[in-house]
Amino acid sequence: MKTSWTPIKTAVSVALCSAALCSAAFFTSPAFAQSTPAAAPQAQANMALLPGDDFFTYANREWLDKTEIPADRSSWGAFAAIAEDTNARIVKMFDTINADKKASAEAKKVAAFYQTYMDEAAIEAKGAAPLKPILAKIDAIRDKAELTRALGASVRADVDPLNNTNFFTENVFGVWVAQGLTDPSRNTPYLLQGGLGMPDRAYYLTDSTRMAELRVKYQQHIAAMLKLAGYADSDARAAKVFALEMAIAKSHATREDSADVQKGNNTWTLKDFSANAPGIDWPAFFKSAGLGGQGKFIVWHPGAVKGEAALVASADLASWKDYLAFHQINHFAPHLSKAFVDQRFAFYGTALSGTPEQSPRWKRALGATNTALDQSVGKVYVERYFAAEDKTRVRQMVTNIIAAFSKRVDKLDWMAPATRAQAQQKLKTLYVGVAYPDRWDSYAALKVLPGDAFGNVVRAEEFHTAQQLAKLNKKVDKTEWSMPPQLVNAVNMPLQNAIVFPAAILQPPFYDPKASDATNYGAIGAVIGHEISHSFDDQGAQFDAQGRLRDWWTKQDMEYFKKASAKLAAQYSAYKPFPDLAVNGNLTLSENLADLAGLSAAYDAYRATLAGKPAPADADKAFFLGFAHSERSKMREAQLRRIVMTDGHAPSQYRAATVRNVDAWYDTFNVQPGQKLYLAPAERVRVW
Repeated sequence: MKTSWTPIKTAVSVALCSAALCSAAFFTSPAFAQSTPAAAPQAQANMALLPGDDFFTYANREWLDKTEIPADRSSWGAFAAIAEDTNARIVKMFDTINADKKASAEAKKVAAFYQTYMDEAAIEAKGAAPLKPILAKIDAIRDKAELTRALGASVRADVDPLNNTNFFTENVFGVWVAQGLTDPSRNTPYLLQGGLGMPDRAYYLTDSTRMAELRVKYQQHIAAMLKLAGYADSDARAAKVFALEMAIAKSHATREDSADVQKGNNTWTLKDFSANAPGIDWPAFFKSAGLGGQGKFIVWHPGAVKGEAALVASADLASWKDYLAFHQINHFAPHLSKAFVDQRFAFYGTALSGTPEQSPRWKRALGATNTALDQSVGKVYVERYFAAEDKTRVRQMVTNIIAAFSKRVDKLDWMAPATRAQAQQKLKTLYVGVAYPDRWDSYAALKVLPGDAFGNVVRAEEFHTAQQLAKLNKKVDKTEWSMPPQLVNAVNMPLQNAIVFPAAILQPPFYDPKASDATNYGAIGAVIGHEISHSFDDQGAQFDAQGRLRDWWTKQDMEYFKKASAKLAAQYSAYKPFPDLAVNGNLTLSENLADLAGLSAAYDAYRATLAGKPAPADADKAFFLGFAHSERSKMREAQLRRIVMTDGHAPSQYRAATVRNVDAWYDTFNVQPGQKLYLAPAERVRVW
């Protein structure tokens, strides 16, 4: 249902590396004690560590000892390292395009966007000037009717609750376009909560010293941004903007509630908006948002829609205008002169995520290019860097792992025949995308002008939203990809009953054409199994083979499933990376279930490839080490706290501990009672 890995912005599009370990201090075994102080790196390196005590560190100790988080990153790991290499190849590709007279118009457009963004001197010379037309429109708002139209015009298709678990937008609401939850025949607009500048309502409402400090820094950041854009009385304006955001935060759903698809399944007609959420002229709002012809919406966050609509009516116009101005400045700051860029990084990079240094210009330029022309970049990338034989080999692995999962379903003694038949139908109709999509999106209509980096970004955002809204008048495409080929990631898309593995993730340590089958099945095989398993986790199991939200379980089967899932949630809730902060086993349940089922299915698939022949020496060790190597990662403390509070993925050291629920791991590494990871057979979680 979700991305396999934590969505963190990097130069390669928007979603990358997994949640990870805390900065330079390595926790010895925080997963298996309620609270464990960080050990000094050298002391830990000298420990005679058993795999049964801390498998993550056992497998990755050499990497942990020699690897430092780059100064421009809040985390580092297998995903980030692959992304860095991919970035370097893409930038070289741009240089090749510029020198190639036979390069396509599409390739030249991609290179032109990047090169224009790299012209820092031209951007610096313009200062805040590119913002002026946007801010002038906001300053000209005279009443709530014009405010409503401005709020509608600000809406973008920048959220995705099911494929990429992206619930964040700075705009007052976000739109996602996909097939209906209960009607797979047509595309529907989904409306999600938005309007905050910090990552989640918890940052506004949590009563802790750290959060209080961040709130002070955020208000200072608002004031600094307004001042840079030329607004007088910036401190007083910032206080009102922050107060408005505090009110918005109180109406927001929690991260756990956002992940609950049943709570998001609210179909409203246009009349329902006026009755359920008074305060906004909804017909005017939707007309301005480009959604005027829509009769029905799925309102994912009805409480927030009601609360934010009421605030449009009750909060004073001046506060709303300053709010709109700040969020436009804040959103576009990365694409402006250095003063704006540095101020934004000071809060979001350093204060919020603990990152000491900003990424170099070329990485930020590449990130902007990937966001603007994601599939165009991907198309040119795979033409130059992806081997067709790797696609064939990975497809075969997917086929083998689906077959292994199918056999596991057949052997479930707790599942009724009727439920089993529905599960098997999902597997039979599952769409699998490997490396790149069957159909490429066209960006021919997007204007990319040399010398207009800011305008290129603005037009690209508007173009993307127009692309998404155009789907409302088209047939549902079950093979559409929700991520580009150059993204180091993988995804299960429940409404489409589809899984996708972009080309960029098919690199070591996930996939290595030179490595053994055992290693590859433990690494990319576990990722493949993870995505297949999302179709049957606590949320994916709510969708049938057509992607329709429907209860296809017997009551007894669902009771068993929930009981087993609760056991896994409790296991993860006992993990504490900090004395004052534990993993949320319910928030991370979908990903943890997928990790467990995926690893188990990948192991079965690997063993099946042996066709009854003895496994090579240490093959099982290579399998489990391949899995643990793919999870290697480090994270700065501020970022780790952020991930634990707001992300649906557990930090990597706990994801690596999935092995403690797999019987074969115990035999392979001679794990014995008394070791910290040991679970008695009856205590091992078994679901799929």
